[in-house]
Amino acid sequence: MRQRGAGFAQQFCILGNRSNDKGQPMKVLIATDGSKYGKWATEWVARMPFAEKPEVALLHVTDVEALRAPFMFQPVVIGNEPFIQEEIKRIEARGKTAITEAKAQMASLKLKGKVQSERGPAGPTILDRAPRRDGIVAIGSRGLDALDRFMLGSVSTQVTLHAPCSVLVVKEEPRPVSRILFAADGSKASEKALRFLLTKLQPEAREGFEPIDVVVMHAMPFLKYPELKEAGARLVEQCANKLIKAGYVVDEVVQLGKPADEILKVASKKKVDLIVTGAKGMGAVARFLLGSVSTKVVQHSTCSVLVVR
Repeated sequence: MRQRGAGFAQQFCILGNRSNDKGQPMKVLIATDGSKYGKWATEWVARMPFAEKPEVALLHVTDVEALRAPFMFQPVVIGNEPFIQEEIKRIEARGKTAITEAKAQMASLKLKGKVQSERGPAGPTILDRAPRRDGIVAIGSRGLDALDRFMLGSVSTQVTLHAPCSVLVVKEEPRPVSRILFAADGSKASEKALRFLLTKLQPEAREGFEPIDVVVMHAMPFLKYPELKEAGARLVEQCANKLIKAGYVVDEVVQLGKPADEILKVASKKKVDLIVTGAKGMGAVARFLLGSVSTKVVQHSTCSVLVVR
C-alpha cells in the first residue's frame, strides 16, 4: 500500500476544486421507484465524495402499461382488466407517495434539485432524461416487487447498458466511501474511469477523514504468457502513481483469471465500498472485453458499482 504525504493531498484537493470551477457542475439524475434501493441511491449521491457539488435531479417513472405485459403472451382470461385497473390505481398512489418521500429525503440530505414524475416505460424514459455529457445516472439495483415490470431490478441493467453517461448502480445501504476498487485494463474506457477518480472525486471525502484507499487491479485470463503479467503489473503501477500523486492511498493487485470473477473476488476480499470500471474494454477476444465484464460485475457484485463513460 502506497501513498504520498497528506500535505500534498490537501493541496491537490484545493487545486482540483479550483480547476473544476471553470466548467459546468456535473449533472446527476437519480432514478427512484420509492423502494429502499431507490432511497439508497439518493443517499449514495449525497455521500459520494465529489470534488464539486453536482447538479441533482430526481426522477420517478410510473409505467402502468407494463402491467399488461404478462398477459400479452398468454390466453386471454376473462376478468383480468379489473385486476389491472386496480393495480394501476395502486401504482399511481404509490407514485405520489414516492414523490412526497423523495422531496423530504432530499431536503433532509441537503440535496438541492428538481423532483420530477413522469409516465411511460421506465428504462427508455430514464435514458431519455439521462445527462448527455459528464454526468451520472444513479439507480437502485432492485425495485419494489416482481409483478411490476418497471421495477429497477430489470431497468438498472437496461440503463447500465445504454445510458449515454456514467451509471452508479446502488446495491446496498449508503456508507462513507473509504475504499474503492478500480479495474484497469489499459483501454480508453479504463482511462476515462481513471480520469473520473482524478478529477471528479476528491481523495479525502470530508475534512478530517483519512485519504480514500484505491485498490488498483488488473486481471488477465491468459495463463500461458508470464510477460502479460509483467505488462499488467506495469499498467497497475502507472495508474497507481497517478492516484498517489493525487492524494489517494493505493493498493496494487494483479490477478490471473477471468476478469469479472477476479474483480468480484478482490472486491469481496478487500471489502471495498465501491467498484469503479470503464463501460468497455479493449482487446480482440470479445468475451474478455471490459464491456461484458462490467455487465457481469454489476449483476453479481454485492457492493455498489460505478460504470464510467
